[in-house]
Parts: sequence; structure tokens; C-alpha cells
Amino acid sequence: MKIDSRITQLAHNLLNYSIELKKNETVYLDLVGRDTKELGCELIRIATEMGAIPFWNDFDESFQKPFFSRASEEQNRLFADFHKGIMEKVHAYIGVRGSTNPYDLGDLSSEQKSLKQNYFFNEVHSKTRLKKRWCVLRYPNPAMAILAKKSGEAFEDFYFKVCNLDYAKMSRAMDPLVELMRKTDRVRLVSPGTDIEFSIKNIPVIKCDGKMNIPDGEIFTAPVKDSMNGTIAYNTTSLHQGTLFSNITLKVENGRITEYSSPQHQAELEQIFNLDAGARYFGEFAIGLNPYINHPLNDTLFDEKIAGSIHLTPGASYDDASNGNHSSLHWDLVLIQTPEYGGGELYFDGKLVRRDGKFVIDSLSALDSLR
Repeated sequence: MKIDSRITQLAHNLLNYSIELKKNETVYLDLVGRDTKELGCELIRIATEMGAIPFWNDFDESFQKPFFSRASEEQNRLFADFHKGIMEKVHAYIGVRGSTNPYDLGDLSSEQKSLKQNYFFNEVHSKTRLKKRWCVLRYPNPAMAILAKKSGEAFEDFYFKVCNLDYAKMSRAMDPLVELMRKTDRVRLVSPGTDIEFSIKNIPVIKCDGKMNIPDGEIFTAPVKDSMNGTIAYNTTSLHQGTLFSNITLKVENGRITEYSSPQHQAELEQIFNLDAGARYFGEFAIGLNPYINHPLNDTLFDEKIAGSIHLTPGASYDDASNGNHSSLHWDLVLIQTPEYGGGELYFDGKLVRRDGKFVIDSLSALDSLR
């Protein structure tokens, strides 16, 4: 069977650019969903030809539910320990997600979701995988096309355009914004229903240029933990643990979320923000820059990269841009500031940096012309 050349290009990009795999190194290929087979086979073939040793975990995501809906805390712990042991032994990791039903785990109980989050996500991925060279991506399938409200063919064309972007060019264009953020103390966001301010002083600034996510295109840091005050009204929907949230508004005082609302899912929000003490603080502030992503797909890996957006994330910070906040939660919630979504401004130390999704500083203009 002839393989789509775009799949082969993506596999080469992932192995050579994203994780920089070397001869005799081991790579963990986590292939979730039957639709990931073609890319998985290309990753295995190319990694082997490079002289590396691929290990693959290939299963249909529907296998998760019979376990996570019934497993005790001890079973969750042992399951996580097993997968953590594999993760500790490899040099690099690629996760390919091709879920046929993103709502499939939505009817797990809050206790079951917490156990999965605390053990499998936290121990295997947050604490272990993030110390490796890693990259995570979604794979185009009918479920994603439906979420994007596109035909299957149109979505595939969109997907490969986004994922096979010239990330080296993007990386160079990001450098002036990284330098500006490193010099910045106060950040202010203003949009309909939003006026919030916080400090990013002395927190590392990280550019995401195709090394850890595909698609990619964001620069992130973290707010100083107790510095945030104001209100933020997110204007995109967010699919979190099988529940689709909309119109989330958070009021923040001295870094802590004191009030929260989502009209149809207030009870679920309460469970999330009572997960642990760190769930009510923020662990990430990021600016989205991918020129081909302009509308939300209800998929975090795409939505957090929307050009003209920011995401301000309740929960844990990343180790490479740590503000000291620890939590089992890391929930990337997105605010788009382009005119179609109501517009808005981004200020650094009182100076306007971006209006209605476009940068107003000459040194950053290349970020608006990456197509």
C-alpha cells in the first residue's frame, strides 16, 4: 500500500527535528487509536533505518474505559508504576492520539477521573515523560474532522499544512518575543469580560517551535504565583476529561481563583478546582502563534496554538518555567483576541504589544507573516 507522502514527511520531522533521535537510542511510540497505524508504521520503519530501537504501545483507546471505570486506587498505582518503568528506560517519547470518541471517558465518576489524573497522568507523564525528549500530537480522523466542522479531506489538508509548517523559520521569528518577555515584569490582558494583570518577572520563557508538540507555535512562561488579580472570561470551549465546557469565567485575587462559573457545568468546575490546593492557582501563561490555526477545534494541542490567542492555565507549572505551583491539574484554557472573537489587547509593563491578535511592535512583525 502506498503511503501518503505527507505522513512520511511528518514522521521524518518528528524523529529528526522534534526529538532528534540518534543511532542506538530507544524511542517509546505511544499509538492510541486504530487510525494512527499508518504514521506508527512509518515511525517504526524510519527509526529502525536510523539505527534506533523503537518500542511501541499500540492500542485502541476504548480499552481504557474497562480499566479506569473499575480500577481501585491500588490498581491505578500499579498500572502507573508499570508504565513509568518503561518511560524511565527510554531516551525519547512520541505520543500519537487518534481518538475515535473524545467524549468516551466523560461518564467516569469524579473519583475515577481523579485517580487516573493523580497516578497515570501525573506519575507517568508529568513527572517522567517531561524529563525526556518528547513530542505529542493528534492524528487526523473522522472524530477530529467533526469537531473541526470540516469534511474529512478538508481536515486532512488543514492538518498537514499545520503540522508540516516550517518550524525552523517560526523558531527564528519567535526569538525577539522571547527576549521581550524575559525583560517583562507586568502583563495585562483586556478583552470583553476580561481585565486581568499579573507578573512574569524572573520566570523562564520557553519557545515551543515543534520540539514537543505537533502542531506547535506558542511561547510560554508562568505567572508569579500570588501576583494575579482581575477577571478572565475565556471565549473558547474546552473539552476536559470528556466534558465540553463553555463560557468559563474566573475571578482571581492574589493569584487564587476565588470565583468560577460555567453556566452548564458549575458542579464539574467545583470538582476540578477542589482537586487540590494548587488547582486554584495558575501554572502557565502562553501566547499562541500558529498562523494556520484560527478557530478552536476542542482539542488542546491545536487550540492553545491559535494565532492571536493566549492561554492562562489553572494548575501545575512546568519544571522548565516553574512558579512553584504543584497540582494534579494542568488545564489550558484559551482566550482569542482577534476581531472575530471580540478583539482585545496585550500589554507588557504598560506598553501595548498586541491589539486584536496582531503585534504592534516592529521587531515582532515577522510573527504575523509566518504562512
